[in-house]
Amino acid sequence: MRFSMIFEAQLASPTPDRERQLLRDCVEQAVAAEAAGFDGVWAVEHHSLTRYSHMSAPEIFLAAVAARTSRIRIGHGAVCMPFNFNYPTRVAERIAMLDVLSGGRLDVGAARGATAQEAALANVDPERTYAEIEEALRIIGRAWQEETFEWHGALLDIAAPEGNERHTILPRPVQRPHPPLFLACTKPDTVRRAATYGVGALIFGFAGLDSVRLQKRMHAETVATRTGEEFVSSVVNDSFIALAPTIVLDDAAEARRVGARGQRFFGESIGYWGGRRPTPAGDHTHDDDNIAYMRRLAAEMTARYDRGELPMVKDRSLAAASFNIDHAYGDAETAVDYVRELEAAGVDEVMCLSQMGTVEQEICLETIRQWGENVIPRFRAPGTGDPSSRPGIRAAQEALAATASAAAPVVSA
Repeated sequence: MRFSMIFEAQLASPTPDRERQLLRDCVEQAVAAEAAGFDGVWAVEHHSLTRYSHMSAPEIFLAAVAARTSRIRIGHGAVCMPFNFNYPTRVAERIAMLDVLSGGRLDVGAARGATAQEAALANVDPERTYAEIEEALRIIGRAWQEETFEWHGALLDIAAPEGNERHTILPRPVQRPHPPLFLACTKPDTVRRAATYGVGALIFGFAGLDSVRLQKRMHAETVATRTGEEFVSSVVNDSFIALAPTIVLDDAAEARRVGARGQRFFGESIGYWGGRRPTPAGDHTHDDDNIAYMRRLAAEMTARYDRGELPMVKDRSLAAASFNIDHAYGDAETAVDYVRELEAAGVDEVMCLSQMGTVEQEICLETIRQWGENVIPRFRAPGTGDPSSRPGIRAAQEALAATASAAAPVVSA
């Protein structure tokens, strides 16, 4: 089992001074995570989503983290890969530079961009995003397979002017042929896409353990039946990583209160930018019974699913979404039990989220300390393994052969 953290850079009551302090605080948390024995840190990419996420340039944030650490992996969780957000060859150049400067510690996830707000900022056509992400992943998967690069795909043609040398994508990454690739998965279809493409799955874990189990089954079923024709690279990454909201304190009841309040902010912020909820209450929720509030909302969403009012939700376990608070909020034993459930479900890495908009820096740092001292050692010695590589990366033919072997019938003599 591996352990990581993810940063949204949320801010309940934004001001320029608070925003600057927030970003410095996130770097401090990442450095503390390495010291505590975590294996990795991830940063999202969002644009123009005030309060919900101020992480608009994760490559700069991750470079700052890389400069202050030596072992922990750094990850894009994930790059907005529609072309107007980030042109594929520029993504390739940036990730190679980060991989070099970090000493081969980079992981790279791909995402659509979450909202109409973000799409409008970059003039992104929502109808093209999945096709553009797929082509971007294929371009990155091919960028360093040969000495020079040329691309002729369904959406893009990339070639040097006639008479010139072919393009070279510089620099070349430390990890060959490229850093491990992932796909951000917020619904069942993208879980299947990740397995089909042969890239790791980054699962949005707020809906709870039943949802994680369901998505893992979908992932495993797709891995077992894929043909490899849609792999985006010559190497396959079947990692399955689940986000785990967590606040861990000696006072378990206080941790649950802090966690519920932080997750309320998270859920209300998503709802606001999705056009479904009013402005997040944020700093005005300190004295509310946020546990009762969140449980009521989760029950209401599940009831709406049962009445057929949520046709876009494909499974009952997903209905409560970000209002489910049955997570690793409590003391260290609560977190240990939660990790055991994720481990039993087939999760390879627990991606901890503590930096929610109303959670104070001191509590985030205490949660990191508690995981490092009291949770991670229960599953393995902290910081073990080769920090420069990610387990589970295999050549495409090896991955297919393993699937075929697992599916072959047992014949008795």
